[in-house]
Amino acid sequence: MKRLFTLVALLVFVLSACANNNPKSNTISAVELTERENAILTTTSVKSFVFDFTIDSDYKEVSVWVEKYESGKLVNEAISSLISGVENNGSIIFATSNPDESGKKQTFNIGISGNGGIGSVSNVETTSDDLDAMASVWSNLEGKNNSIEGVLVLGIIGFSSDGIMSGLTDDFYKDAEGQMNELKKYDVAYLLKAEFIK
Repeated sequence: MKRLFTLVALLVFVLSACANNNPKSNTISAVELTERENAILTTTSVKSFVFDFTIDSDYKEVSVWVEKYESGKLVNEAISSLISGVENNGSIIFATSNPDESGKKQTFNIGISGNGGIGSVSNVETTSDDLDAMASVWSNLEGKNNSIEGVLVLGIIGFSSDGIMSGLTDDFYKDAEGQMNELKKYDVAYLLKAEFIK
């Protein structure tokens, strides 16, 4: 586990140094990873999402957490969570490993860089569902310079026992509260969310 934290911390530092030089203020953007960055993350995780953000001095903190839904109903509002002080710009990294051999334990890793420091947390969620036996889909907020206003959905991991999978629509990322019915198509769904706090 310490090795994972070290690799995540190293990647956050590298990504922060490579951030876009002219980003718009109060925005968050999906990061296109280099082959090397992908290699670093895949040594410890099966899937990851990376975002860079730029904020003005009004914002002091960012909160990042994972929610769990079953057939569209919220069953756990904070499986893993992290709050960190931030200034100017930074990165959010989310990574998870394959479920363990039983298929019933899922590890979630969150890292936030900002203020010249790095914070990270790792949590294991135990479920009664055999996630390893289900089809899965991953998707995340796409594009550059997305507004940071309000609660943001940054990504999803969805599992389905019927084997038919599709990601969330763009409308979900723009208006999650109005599109929650999209989560009903998954037996289990994990949403990665964030909120920037003044």
